[in-house]
Amino acid sequence: MSYADLRELQSALTTASDIAFSLDAAAPAPHEAEQLVDALRRALTAASALGGGLGATGCSEHPKGPVDPLYGDKSDPLPPGWGRCLLCNDRRRRAGAQRRGWR
Repeated sequence: MSYADLRELQSALTTASDIAFSLDAAAPAPHEAEQLVDALRRALTAASALGGGLGATGCSEHPKGPVDPLYGDKSDPLPPGWGRCLLCNDRRRRAGAQRRGWR
């Protein structure tokens, strides 16, 4: 769960609440009902993301980031300890290149 996921959930619930309390009980307009449904769907999506755990990368820092295409490559394996996260692996590659004096 990230702070952005939590903020998205809070924003969607606030929007849905504002729409719901502004509805005319006698005859809500169809567009108001559509707006409420959209806000509730947004809230449901955000709530689902909270419990998603680690995504395809298995990375706690970038759970929804890209997977390194070299992960699992038998002909060009990644160094031991490297995961599937392309962003973390790229950071490791750049740090290694700087240590060796490359740019």
